Amino acid sequence: MNRDPRIPVDADAPTGILHAGKWLTLKQRGRWEFVERNNPQGAVIIVAVTPDDRVLFVEQYRVPIRSLTIEMPAGLIGDAGHADDDSVATAARRELEEETGWTCARVVPLHSGPSSAGMSTEMMHFVRALGLRKVGSGGGDATEDIVVHEVPRGEAGAWLQAMTGKGYSIDPKLFAGLWFLEHA
Repeated sequence: MNRDPRIPVDADAPTGILHAGKWLTLKQRGRWEFVERNNPQGAVIIVAVTPDDRVLFVEQYRVPIRSLTIEMPAGLIGDAGHADDDSVATAARRELEEETGWTCARVVPLHSGPSSAGMSTEMMHFVRALGLRKVGSGGGDATEDIVVHEVPRGEAGAWLQAMTGKGYSIDPKLFAGLWFLEHA
């Protein structure tokens, strides 16, 4: 069998653990160092639009980058307390309600892929939440301090630019989510 010359020779080297934490493990395979989440199911990003055509964004402080961010609602699949019964759809419903105070009638898969293929094994699952209904205030769980933004779909780009101008870090994945709104 001929090996694809683009695949490094050490790609099949044994994987070693450099450090294991509670949530992440730093590993090495050949010359590559990468991070693996200790929950192998990945994460979900929820593309959600309210009945009055407002896109749901969340604002929160992210310690690793020391910045307030604007993101789409998202969360881990198999998060603490949900490891045995969590799927992409149930995680999406849980995170949507927890973070934004909205629930949905249906979850539709849009796309799955790596969050950072050169650094992490984590897979991201984009979904569209349909049939939204307001059921609470959102804001996250006891460990989070999330601010919910409901932005008219037609003004989302300008609003994000304005938030960048105010010093917010804008998660680039949300632009993929906005693309899915128009093309999926």
